[in-house]
Amino acid sequence: MKVALVGATGMVGSEMIRVLEESTLPITSFVPVASAKSIGKQVEFKGKSYACIGLADALQVKPDIALFSAGGHVSLEWAPKFASNGTYVIDNSSAWRMDENTPLVVPEINASDLTPNDRIIANPNCSTIQLAMALKPLHDKYGIDRLIISTYQSVSGTGYKAVNQLNGERTGNVDDKAYPHPIDKNCIPHCDDFLESGYTKEEMKMVNETKKILGDQSLRITATAVRVPVDGGHSESVNAQLKKPFVLDELIQTISEMDGVVIQNDVKNNQYPMPLMAKGKNDVFVGRIRKDDSAENTVNLWIVADNLRKGAATNAVQIAEYITANNLIQKETTV
Repeated sequence: MKVALVGATGMVGSEMIRVLEESTLPITSFVPVASAKSIGKQVEFKGKSYACIGLADALQVKPDIALFSAGGHVSLEWAPKFASNGTYVIDNSSAWRMDENTPLVVPEINASDLTPNDRIIANPNCSTIQLAMALKPLHDKYGIDRLIISTYQSVSGTGYKAVNQLNGERTGNVDDKAYPHPIDKNCIPHCDDFLESGYTKEEMKMVNETKKILGDQSLRITATAVRVPVDGGHSESVNAQLKKPFVLDELIQTISEMDGVVIQNDVKNNQYPMPLMAKGKNDVFVGRIRKDDSAENTVNLWIVADNLRKGAATNAVQIAEYITANNLIQKETTV
C-alpha cells in the first residue's frame, strides 16, 4: 500500500507520522509531500529517512491513500486531482466538510456509510470530533434538542507559530506572533476569523459539522470558542438539553459504552478530564457529568481530547484503516 502524507512537515503532519507508525495499515511505500519551500526536507518514518516531494510528483506516484493536512486552498485544488487518479483522499482541512457530496467522518459514528465511490473524505474539525464522540450515544438514546458549548482550545490547534508565541512569551523572546494579543496568562475568545454574525468560523464549524455528523439538521447549537495557554489538548464545557428524561447513572453508562470514550467522573478523588493527561492519547475523555437543575432534561459535560490526535491525526488514520479493513480499495469503482 502506498500512503502519501500532504503537509508532512506541519504540526498535524508530524503527528500523523507518529500515528501512522502505530497503526495497523500495511504501508509498503511512504510518500511525504510538502510545499515548494520544504521539498527535499527529510522526515523520519519507522526508522527511515524520506525526502519530501511536491504535489505534482506525488500525483504521479498514484498513492492508494493520501492524507491531506496542508490547508483548504491546497485541498480544493489537489484533492480532486488525486481522487480522479484513483486515490482515496482523507482531508483534514475545512475545504470539503460541508460539501453535500463529501462524507464527513468520525469512524466510530459513521464510517459504515462510506462506499468505494467516496474518494474524497473529510476529517471533521478537532473540536467537533470530540464533541460528536460524546454526544452520539446520547442523541441515539434520548435525542438532543439544544447544545450550549464553550471551548478551551490549545495553541497547538493554530500550529507551530502559536506554540512558539506561547513559549516565547514565557521566556521573554517573541519573534513572530500568531495571535493579536499575548496568549500566556491570558484567554483569547477568538478562534479563526470572525464572521458578519459575530461568531467565528471555528464556532460555526462546531454548529454545522455536528449537525452533519449526527445526521440531524434540527439540532439547536450555539458555541463560544476560546484560545487558552495550553500547548496540547482541547477542552469543552457542554450543556446538553435532551428530548427525553434520563437517570444520571444510566446516562453515564450510555456514554461509557461508546468506543473511544473514557469516563473520568470521580470528583471525590479529583478524577476528571484534563488536557495535560489527555495529551498523547487517542481517546476522548468525559467527566463532570451532572444534571442541570435550571432546565428540563439537561446535563452538563466536560469533554477533553488531544486535538492533534483524535482531533486530527488519529481520526484520519482510523478512516484509512477502515477503508483498508473493509477492502474498499480493492473494489471496483467508477470515479
